[in-house]
Amino acid sequence: MTSLQIIKSWIESANDPQNSFPIQNLPFGIAQLPNGKQNCVCAIGDFIIDLAELELTGLISTQSQGTVFNQPALNDFMQCGPKAWQNVRTDLINLLKTNGNNALENNDKLKQQVLIAINDVKMLMPFKVAEYTDFYAGKQHAINVGTMFRGAENALPPNWLHIPIGYNGRASTVVVSGTPIIRPSGQTKAPDAEQPTFGPCKRLDIELEMGAVIGTPSKMGQPISVQQADDMIFGYVLLNDWSARDIQAWEYQPLGPFQAKAFATSISPWVITKAALEPFRTSTPKRDKPLLDYLKEPSPMSYDIELEISMQPDKSNTPTTISRTNYNNLYYSAAQQLAHHASSGCKMNTGDLLGSGTISGPDKSSFGSLLEISWGGKEPITLDGGQTRTFIQDGDTLTLSGYAQGDGYKIGFGECSGTILPAIKMNNPAGDD
Repeated sequence: MTSLQIIKSWIESANDPQNSFPIQNLPFGIAQLPNGKQNCVCAIGDFIIDLAELELTGLISTQSQGTVFNQPALNDFMQCGPKAWQNVRTDLINLLKTNGNNALENNDKLKQQVLIAINDVKMLMPFKVAEYTDFYAGKQHAINVGTMFRGAENALPPNWLHIPIGYNGRASTVVVSGTPIIRPSGQTKAPDAEQPTFGPCKRLDIELEMGAVIGTPSKMGQPISVQQADDMIFGYVLLNDWSARDIQAWEYQPLGPFQAKAFATSISPWVITKAALEPFRTSTPKRDKPLLDYLKEPSPMSYDIELEISMQPDKSNTPTTISRTNYNNLYYSAAQQLAHHASSGCKMNTGDLLGSGTISGPDKSSFGSLLEISWGGKEPITLDGGQTRTFIQDGDTLTLSGYAQGDGYKIGFGECSGTILPAIKMNNPAGDD
């Protein structure tokens, strides 16, 4: 047990073993404060810390640039790099731990300025998303979906065990948890129909994912190693890549998802740093086939993170947990995904977001999408209260949550939630009078 694991904070709520934000966590985000300002903040117990105000006092510093926290996005801080990230984390731990630097603990005026109850702020998008890429790195998910559409004998594409498959998504529709999601409309074709039709999605789904947030950029034309890729990652968020399965089934041949995924992707408001997750590193699963050298991991690159999906119908007071799984089910780590992304010379930017792909475990109780849980809509699930679902109905709220369990503390990710609103009717889509 390291000294960091056993330290306590003078903020009592941070010492509650069930609190998501102990001193070992210290996640970063953006909050709208009671005074209307939108600043970089950190969470500790039941409070947020206004990092912009604290930075002005000189008690925290990147030691590499001027002020970076008086911004409505974490990008300036993220691009400072790993040494700056560690400097700020060290400053915060020294300020917040018992028997540490008492410059904040003993300054009542400063505490009133920088410590704000977490329930008194509104959490916003934590960073400006530069580009968004979604991967397909969960083996069980890939097997499940492949079995449904191609049969068990052809479940995995021939390249899947050799390469992290992905596609470029839309940064413009990545939104923070709590943002309502409008049901998408699109073109679909029934199996027995001669012509496609246009209308609201009827098979709306979720995908339980994690998002890796890129802190430092790479250069165009310059490949990176898996270790360099891991060094570039600032932290992780929960990610729900909402999916219109019926639209996807019609459009994805031959180039993959397009409108079926472009309408919305939700992320949690707190970015959990690699430093907080360090005690929970673990290896990726045993390889079915050897990977090429550029994808081999020099050390454990995955994490032991418990993940959960809950579903709550409109006008219901009871959410139902419909799945529990773990991040360590991913076949390819985020560092491997990033190294492969840059292997062609593709330039990676500060604020790039890499979706992990749906994280499914070995059985139905741990599948990461309704497509799998209901097995293509053939096996409805029953929610607490008696309602049944195969896919998402209007008014349903879907929530992802996650944590890494330590000895007497947990590193919580908060929540990633969204409520589905009805599709917007198109007036005169053909332009007719």
